[in-house]
Order: sequence, then C-alpha cells, then structure tokens
Amino acid sequence: MEGPAVQHPLIVLLALKPLLESVGFWLLASLLVGVLANQLPMEWLLAQAQPPVGPVGRPPGIRRWKRWIPDAGGALPGGVRKASLVRRDGEALGRLLIETRRAELVHWLLLPAALLTALWLPPPAVALNLLFSLMFNLPCLVLQRYNRARLRHCLVHLAS
Repeated sequence: MEGPAVQHPLIVLLALKPLLESVGFWLLASLLVGVLANQLPMEWLLAQAQPPVGPVGRPPGIRRWKRWIPDAGGALPGGVRKASLVRRDGEALGRLLIETRRAELVHWLLLPAALLTALWLPPPAVALNLLFSLMFNLPCLVLQRYNRARLRHCLVHLAS
C-alpha cells in the first residue's frame, strides 16, 4: 500500500531555484543601477531633462494605473519622492523635473537587463524575465515622460 508522495523540501527549493535567482538578480540590478544613477551630476540630468514644450498628451488610462507604480525616489540618499513635493515653486518643480530624468534613465537601463539572465537561466525563464522587465519598466518610462512634460508645462506657465 502506497501513501501520498512526499517531496523532500530540498527538491521543492531546487524547483524554485530559477525564481529565487531571478528575484535576487532584479533586486541587485535595481539597487546597482539606482546607486549609479544617484551619482549622476544634476547639471547633466538637467541638460537631458529638456523635452520640447508643447501640449501635454495623456497616455491611455494613466490616471487609473499611475497610483499603482511605487515611488522609489527616496530609496537612496539624495533622492526625491513625489510625495515630498509640498511646494509648487519653480525650484521644487525643477528639482522634480530632474528626478524624472534620473528615474527614466534607471528604467531604460533595467529594461534590457533581463537579457543578462540568459547567462544562467534556461530560455523559458529568460523569456519570463523579459516579460517581467517589459511589464514593470515600460509603464514607469511612460509615467516619467508624462510627468516631465507636465512639469515643463507648469514651469513655463510659472515663468510667464
């Protein structure tokens, strides 16, 4: 008489190994890219943060989904969280505009990072990491561009 099959906990852990490796990779990659982006000079970011001033288009449904995107602006020293914007003056808006560029760069660098998982993961797991990268970085890129355009619009109106 056979009882129910019981798997040893190590077997279960080995089955989860690709998932655990991917989680560790994304945490490490996000931290590393964030630290590097945090070292970029403000002057360089300001020069890169100047989109053309024109009408601000709204991506489809952004008001519904933007609240679900976490704000990691304060995760590293010197970062700026959106919630910290209590003043609506040109200096505060300008600083936030610069930080939108920093955040955009972080997400552009993280987007292709999934390709690095091909060094140790099987192709189906690499495909899942690519999907994960797209799902979590593209909305952030869209949001940063949208926010930067809105901030430029506000700064132009403040100056006039």
